[in-house]
Amino acid sequence: MKKTNTYQSIKISKDSYEKVDDTLVVEAPLQININNEAYTVVMRTPGDDEELTRGLLYAEGICKKKEDLQVEIISENEDFSTVINVRISRDKLGKGYLNKRTLLSVSSCGICGKKELNDLKVEGKSLSRTENNTIESIVDVGNSMFFKMSKLQNLFKSTGGSHACAIFNSSSELLTIKEDIGRHNAVDKCVGDLILQDKLKEAQFMLVSGRVSYEIVSKAFLAKTPIIIAVSACSSLAVDFAKEFGICLIGFSRNNKMTVYANPQLIN
Repeated sequence: MKKTNTYQSIKISKDSYEKVDDTLVVEAPLQININNEAYTVVMRTPGDDEELTRGLLYAEGICKKKEDLQVEIISENEDFSTVINVRISRDKLGKGYLNKRTLLSVSSCGICGKKELNDLKVEGKSLSRTENNTIESIVDVGNSMFFKMSKLQNLFKSTGGSHACAIFNSSSELLTIKEDIGRHNAVDKCVGDLILQDKLKEAQFMLVSGRVSYEIVSKAFLAKTPIIIAVSACSSLAVDFAKEFGICLIGFSRNNKMTVYANPQLIN
């Protein structure tokens, strides 16, 4: 099962600009049905889907014994999305099944709570450029914003165990910064703060302290924030959705370098 994919990207620094082929980890949805009824969708790297399913159902208190369930693949698609069905006799279903999983994801995947692959949609027109940033200046802009963000990551300084999100306007002025143990929670807190401040329309740059998955891109899109800059990597699905949504997606922003994966025209 393919676990990586190659994407064209642009690696930039203060004095260089190079198009390269970059290897990204695949992020794709796995829909789990129980007795032919949709139970949940989890995002995962393809492979070991039966093991993932058995481990998840064990943790959720649905089925503890190997012999009490059978796993069958219903469909496997070219985009690595997969549907599997788990057969468990009714008398063997644990109490966890009664919760009908609005799953709190344990994989930091972001799709938590979705029940079917068709639920993975975000409606709206793709974003368009609202401000000009030159390809040469974006490294300095990113550095400046990350410096402001890091100075205010008090929870991380104390614990080393939290993520942060910060949102800036088109003049690189900080609008909000929030920390949380979860990457997606930090993003939600920032968006919620700007809603309370009536400043969401000013959002131009979303900076995140970790990697970027599908869900962070979708949250930025819904908040109409056109540029995401991350310290770490981006998943394959994050890049796919960023391209579709018209979001400039930038990863590995560190040491005066960064990699642009989608819509570089927003900064050029």
